[in-house]
Amino acid sequence: MSFKKIRILFICLSSTLLATPMTALAGADSGFYIGAGVGDASLEAGPFDESDSAYKIIAGYNIGFIPFVDFAIEGSYVDFGAPGDVEATGLDAFGLVGLNFGPVGIFAKAGAIKWDLDGTGVSESGTDPAYGIGARFQLFAISIRAEYEVFEFDNVDADLLSVSATFTF
Repeated sequence: MSFKKIRILFICLSSTLLATPMTALAGADSGFYIGAGVGDASLEAGPFDESDSAYKIIAGYNIGFIPFVDFAIEGSYVDFGAPGDVEATGLDAFGLVGLNFGPVGIFAKAGAIKWDLDGTGVSESGTDPAYGIGARFQLFAISIRAEYEVFEFDNVDADLLSVSATFTF
């Protein structure tokens, strides 16, 4: 084999080996994902301002058709805990858009939440807007996210600061 052919083969193999890890780090461009998160939720209404531990269960679909731009639709069940003995839960739906820098990305989300508040002298429910921002780190099909979400329940302002893990199929 000539030296020129060996050089061409070496360049092709090196390019392939260098490109493969970046593809693996980027994770799946499209697909269903599920996950869960924990965090701190706070509810504020006039003089009432309380916080408690919260969790959420997430399901969504990544739509990957533009390089470096992420689109997704997502829904989750959120349990805001019981700040000040008021139990708050909700089902939300969001559209997400973000910038993808390989394994790291940032995103914004907007949507709505169907919520329920139950406590001493309080029993309300409704559907209101929700929005948030976040950052993520993805390795293969696993993504770790940090998010700040704001929910507007009629006359109660709620927010959730959380860390979540998701798995893309």
